[in-house]
Amino acid sequence: MLWPCAAVAPSLERGSQKGKSAMNILILGSGGREHSLAWAVKQNPKCGRLIVAPGNSGTAAIAENAALDIEDGAAVAAFVQEQTIDFVIIGPEAPLAAGVADHLRAAGVLCFGPSQAAAELEASKAFTKEICAAANAPTAGYAVFENAADAKAYVRAEGLPLVIKADGLAAGKGVTIPQTEDEALADIDAMFGGSFGAAGASVVIEEFMDGEEASFFVLVDGETCLPIGTAQDHKRMGDGDTGPNTGGMGAYSPAPVLTDPLALQALDEIVRPTMAEMARRGTPYQGVLYAGLMIKDGIARLVEYNVRFGDPECQVLMMRLGGQVLDLLQAAAEGRLSEAQVNWADDHALTVVMAAQGYPGSYNKGTVISGLEALPTDSKNMVFHAGTAAKDGQVTAAGGRVLNVTARGASLADAQARAYAMVDQIDWPEGFCRRDIGWRAL
Repeated sequence: MLWPCAAVAPSLERGSQKGKSAMNILILGSGGREHSLAWAVKQNPKCGRLIVAPGNSGTAAIAENAALDIEDGAAVAAFVQEQTIDFVIIGPEAPLAAGVADHLRAAGVLCFGPSQAAAELEASKAFTKEICAAANAPTAGYAVFENAADAKAYVRAEGLPLVIKADGLAAGKGVTIPQTEDEALADIDAMFGGSFGAAGASVVIEEFMDGEEASFFVLVDGETCLPIGTAQDHKRMGDGDTGPNTGGMGAYSPAPVLTDPLALQALDEIVRPTMAEMARRGTPYQGVLYAGLMIKDGIARLVEYNVRFGDPECQVLMMRLGGQVLDLLQAAAEGRLSEAQVNWADDHALTVVMAAQGYPGSYNKGTVISGLEALPTDSKNMVFHAGTAAKDGQVTAAGGRVLNVTARGASLADAQARAYAMVDQIDWPEGFCRRDIGWRAL
């Protein structure tokens, strides 16, 4: 089913690649999200040459890796011209916030991902709150602060529970839910003191929303909204959702808590009004919109927007969608979503993040990971590389979140069993994972 977003024609060339047989495709990014995107895109017969920049040791096995500063729009546009790229898919938020999509479109390059102005929906939490207020989209009450003294006074006056967020991009880590007032005051000092860099130059303090979180993914071409799936992430480091927040320790799709009626409510009350407000401001949205929702008593409220596929949610969506992803992303980029259709199998996918010991704090790089070559690589079993490098013929850990062990099954329990069976075959003493991914649904 299709839902119009706003009566605004997208500022995109329509049909520029329609009907072309083989495309040269560039995916920007180096994580598990980009490995899974490359894996899915590669399955489509329209995919000719595939380059991932900068990529990792996982993408190197299925595509060409290229050394490229993906936040430098001019450099990316020059590379695209040199390599005769037909279509660019931007994976992470940083190049979107840096305006890389604008550079590419100005050069006449077909590109998937929002403009710099539209990417403010993720780059600034204060901006998102302003848009939600204008669109009357249900979300948590909030206040924005430019200094620690005012923020602390607000906490003392309001009392806990509250959620404290760095306003800017903080790689999924700029959010705290303090348990005591002293913790809250310390979190405010840390944010304004630079613990999240420029992201903490201003701070948003929100009403605490309880309930169950889920992720809703919608493709948008400026005019049409096409929902393409639901997922549930596991943000906390430890089993049972304990420990510090992370960039995500695992995910599964679909999310049963996000029922069809709830998805329609979220679309009608949150996504469509937001997209209409963005269009009204002269910044129509094109790309994937990830709405993080809090669900309680049969009502969904917005937690946050991301302007790209979530990581690790992308991995389970790609596992379920497969090669049709290229057609869908191309349709969004060309303003043809009204013609597009998502074909879902009645299945489930689950991914387990294997991270370096010490994550999300300090951790060692360069440890060797063994056993990957013996694992299956097919439509039901894949290990997507998130933070890896190749050294002397071996796969080594090069980040905090390192592997996404992903499986698909007829049921969630089946997908979970497959994923953990693969985890248990990986020899990496310096790594760890949660053992309860999918527990809420199961």
